[in-house]
Amino acid sequence: MYLYDIQKIADRFAPANPHTKQDNKMKRLLFTLALLFACIITDAQSYAIGVKGGLTVGFQQWDNSFQRDPLYRYHGILSVESADEEEPFSIFAQLGYHVKGSAIRTFATTFRSTSGALIDVPSRETPFEFRNVSLTLGGKQKFPFGAAQAYYLLGIRGDYTVSTQLRPDNIDDESQYAILYPLDEFVQKWNYGVTVGGGLEFGISEFVSTLVELTVNPDFSRQYLQPEIPNVANPNPNGTNSLITIRERQIVNTTIELTLGFRFLRKIEYID
Repeated sequence: MYLYDIQKIADRFAPANPHTKQDNKMKRLLFTLALLFACIITDAQSYAIGVKGGLTVGFQQWDNSFQRDPLYRYHGILSVESADEEEPFSIFAQLGYHVKGSAIRTFATTFRSTSGALIDVPSRETPFEFRNVSLTLGGKQKFPFGAAQAYYLLGIRGDYTVSTQLRPDNIDDESQYAILYPLDEFVQKWNYGVTVGGGLEFGISEFVSTLVELTVNPDFSRQYLQPEIPNVANPNPNGTNSLITIRERQIVNTTIELTLGFRFLRKIEYID
């Protein structure tokens, strides 16, 4: 019953491919920038490859639909950047997997039932996850910092959502409460934003270094966009109204990422 109702609601309020033109423009922009980056790297004398990952702290703006806590997850990144020894500025591209979102946490508590028995309620976390693949293109400026090299960076980023977790594990599509949580049909698969931050590089050898990096990654687009849905059957059997209205939901992601990694330099020298 509820599975059919949810699908019917999605078909009615989520028009087919509502953002096709915007998505195509974003794809063309990312492709153009990636091609430009590839040309610059090809022309460069040397370049560096990076492997890094670490902790992701996710935040979401939900138009005050829920009171949520940060989500603690992870990320992994492959990167490539120009590496001219005479030039402290470099350009970079990185491809990463990032779990973004927020969470609702309740703490363990004990209450007394009407019969007088004590009932323990365990703590619980309900995550709202968007698992995204991201392409970031940008620039990095380096400067000496003691025995290390410090840098700051700025990049533009495009994300594609590969999977989600938008409600508790014990609530599936057939649950009467599923409609109260975000629905996959309203997830915006393509998103964009920026990455800004900085870090330190510590040389191990001429060709290998380690790095520690901190970035802030706000989205400028909405990861989830759902209009107001009126006249939905009330899933609460004790509710005073048989029909309820699901309020409009808009979700925007921001993450803070702490990253550790390795950087491998490939030096190219031309001999006359």
